[in-house]
Amino acid sequence: MQWNAFTILGNRPTAGINSLPRRFRLCYSHTHTLRLKNPMAGIRSKLFIVLLCSAYLIAPFADAIDVKYCKKNKDYAVKVSGVEITPYPITRGTETTFTITASTDSPIVGGNLQIDVSYYFLGVYSETSDLCTKTECPVSVGDFAISHSQSLPSVTPPGSYTLTMKMKDGDKNELTCITFDFSIGWYNSEEAVAAS
Repeated sequence: MQWNAFTILGNRPTAGINSLPRRFRLCYSHTHTLRLKNPMAGIRSKLFIVLLCSAYLIAPFADAIDVKYCKKNKDYAVKVSGVEITPYPITRGTETTFTITASTDSPIVGGNLQIDVSYYFLGVYSETSDLCTKTECPVSVGDFAISHSQSLPSVTPPGSYTLTMKMKDGDKNELTCITFDFSIGWYNSEEAVAAS
């Protein structure tokens, strides 16, 4: 917003700068136009807009799951490209689905999937299941997805957890091994609270 003589004097017609009170004439003569009372307000608002746009662009990556292979230098037969957790953040008392996207260069006829979960380095859950119950078998060459759903009890402690998943073929050869961290929120879902 720019101030001018009409704004300052309440829209009274003026005969130019000399009709302005002295304090306004001095300000006007130094700046040639009267501006906002706080010149930093414009800079702050521009900075705020830049930060807001940056946050908007970064937000989709904020909840990205950082997946790591168990052994950095091992060339696994199955390459994992990502993990999606729905809903995220995880809420106690609701069913949570872990979807792991991967690819393979050779078909997989069967095998097993071992899932271990630790809470601050303390093992709290372990499960071994048939691979074909988590994905469609036989797994063809190319991309595929593994899906595992788990309903967490309402007494599950909130905090940071680490999940390790190992996939083995029918001959017990390790096809892949990944690990990633996730967190469980402090609040129970409304459905779990209503059911108790």
